[in-house]
Amino acid sequence: MFNSFHFAATPHIHFGVGTRNTLTTIIQTYGDKVLLITGGKSFDDSDLCQQLLSQLEQDFEVCREKMVGEPSPQMVDDWVKRYQRFQPDVVLAIGGGSAVDAAKAVAGLLPSGDSVMEYLEGVGKGKTFKQPTTPLIAVPTTAGTGGETSKNAVLSVIGEHGFKKSFRHEDLVAKHIVLDPELTMTCSKEVTAACGMDAFTQLLESYVSLNASPMTDALAWSALEKVVTALSAAYENGDDMLARADMLYASSISGLTLANAGLGSVHGLASPLGAFFPIPHGVVCGSLLFEATRINIQAMLSRDEYNPALGKYAKVGRLFVPDMNMDAADALKMLLGMLELWQQHLQMPKLSDYGVSENDVERIIANISGGSYATNPIKLTNDELKMLLLARI
Repeated sequence: MFNSFHFAATPHIHFGVGTRNTLTTIIQTYGDKVLLITGGKSFDDSDLCQQLLSQLEQDFEVCREKMVGEPSPQMVDDWVKRYQRFQPDVVLAIGGGSAVDAAKAVAGLLPSGDSVMEYLEGVGKGKTFKQPTTPLIAVPTTAGTGGETSKNAVLSVIGEHGFKKSFRHEDLVAKHIVLDPELTMTCSKEVTAACGMDAFTQLLESYVSLNASPMTDALAWSALEKVVTALSAAYENGDDMLARADMLYASSISGLTLANAGLGSVHGLASPLGAFFPIPHGVVCGSLLFEATRINIQAMLSRDEYNPALGKYAKVGRLFVPDMNMDAADALKMLLGMLELWQQHLQMPKLSDYGVSENDVERIIANISGGSYATNPIKLTNDELKMLLLARI
């Protein structure tokens, strides 16, 4: 049978080296006042970003905010209040996933002045978002979250009673997305590794998701093919433009696939881990992916051997070898072997490096994100989730 599906399309994507130079023309179609939200040190240390800033300030009236750490509801509300009188014609995000998420939320709330807590899933007031938005243009400078192509802004309060939740609506998607791989060239090896594992995790989890469709499968596959060779190349040689371009493409595609197909156990656990501990999202993905995939496969082989996700996992495993006819058992071993190798080669930290201990496991599992975990290809037991976490502490 052919399964029905829904797919939320993304507006104009500009991809290629030098596409950043189209920004002036794009912005001019909206007006001359720009609220610019950037990364902090990474933006200031980038010659290309500084050139962009100079050009923007020459052509437009620009107000700038720097995003340090992860965006919080309080920060979003403060920026909305600060810039309502300025009334920007466009919000421009140039930076990593945090800058893009912050800009997405601010752009959505500027016209109304509402607090984001009116709409934040799970912890807000539960209102339905029906407001006009300020046009958003997103220019990612890292290749990981794919936030530029998704409709949710992830906001965090980090601490013992913290949370990591989404402000989500289709009207929050950027009107224009500029993907220029040159802007990712200054990413450190650590950032390249964590962001790359974030992108790969999002692609793999959406590919085997219970809510996957022929359309998300086709997109995820096109990106998985690139990550298999590009991730290590970008990590080993940050000046490899082709590898950087492939990773930027894969990252943006992962935003589309996660938004339309859903994710799995890694992202289910990433929500409480990122809320309770100061651990970067990409590090969570890189640290957990091998164990999560191993446990998913083990669970399906033992109690759901006809699960179609097993065949999909095997297909991805065959990407790592020239022989696409490798049998399923060997292909699954190949996938797990490569994920474990990446975990070691990319020097993915353990959770304990960020203060996670065995005593925290039950609390993390109790607060697993139901939204992300709901589309994991098989429901894992609490003992399996515990095994997953303990293996990385």
